[in-house]
Amino acid sequence: MKLVIAPDSFKEAASAAQVAAAVAEGWGSVWPETELRMVPMADGGEGTLDALVGGGRGRVERVEATGPLGEPVAACLGFLDEGRAAVVESAQAVGLSLIPPGERNPARTTTFGVGEMIVAALDRGARRILVAVGGTSTNDGGVGMAQALGVSLKDAEGRELRPGGEALLRLDRVDLSGLDPRIEETEILVACDVNNPLCGPTGASLLYSPQKGADPEMAERLDDALAHFAGVVMRDLDRDMRLLPGGGAAGGLGAGLAAFLGARLVPGVEVVAREAGLEAALRGADLAITGEGRLDAQSLWGKVPVGVARLARAAGVPVIALAGSLSGDLAALHAEGLTAAFALADGPVSLEESMAATEELLRRRSAMLARIWRAAREERP
Repeated sequence: MKLVIAPDSFKEAASAAQVAAAVAEGWGSVWPETELRMVPMADGGEGTLDALVGGGRGRVERVEATGPLGEPVAACLGFLDEGRAAVVESAQAVGLSLIPPGERNPARTTTFGVGEMIVAALDRGARRILVAVGGTSTNDGGVGMAQALGVSLKDAEGRELRPGGEALLRLDRVDLSGLDPRIEETEILVACDVNNPLCGPTGASLLYSPQKGADPEMAERLDDALAHFAGVVMRDLDRDMRLLPGGGAAGGLGAGLAAFLGARLVPGVEVVAREAGLEAALRGADLAITGEGRLDAQSLWGKVPVGVARLARAAGVPVIALAGSLSGDLAALHAEGLTAAFALADGPVSLEESMAATEELLRRRSAMLARIWRAAREERP
């Protein structure tokens, strides 16, 4: 029996490595003879740095950056290929987890710290930069990031825009003349955790800003702000960001990186899967277990369980997903190769209780799956 364990993190509860270890422990307690292959995953959000640089594949440096509300934070910056390549995990500087729930406000949060991390990577000699954009608290279209790199964005009175997504409503012109010249000689790749467009019903604001603290009225204003932003960018830079797949990632940071820095956007789960060797690990496997904190229709937009399911389907391997919660009709996920999905808790439990007990719940559920899978195999003729 060969089992591949390839989960995402359970946000604010357990890292992908911790999730994989808990699943392995639970399964192994029932079926210790199983060959276990752990491939902690990420989709361009939290955990991407560990997935790409961990295990001795690179080095990590701490840099000071501006946090989402303007406060200084210590962020980790990864380096590969003897420092020629860098990994910028945006959530390190502007992650949602850095702000207490009661203080979250995507109308005010800024991506300035992401730009500072890119500058730090350039200062250390990197000329290939992967920016992982998931898990942010922001909705500013990457304007803060651009300002940190020397781009000027002004209102009709000639004043530089203030931080935050709502400020985009006042954007009047964009000037790239002050952009850090090293960007011209740097390849920038963006690992997107979702492939949503910038605006509209499935865009950054209306779909994701409520998770970052926006009420319905604020979400509408932020969508209007990003639409206005896209119009100004189209006029001044001749770059159309409105329907760019992944442009809505991280509150429009994906679009901003493409518009201001000429970055190329790719699905984050594909980048991590390739670097982590998931395809090779799946060869000859009998089963794969994946998972994330919440499994629902949004998982189709580029999340880890669907990415793992697609690769596993190509390899002829069934896939089971474990999640803190399941929501909505999962038929579309099954169509992508997901065999089955299970919530961790057996009965009603609060979010706080579930998060506190995540690893224990993973062990229990994995042990149960091992009993079922082993019994089914032993009953085969």
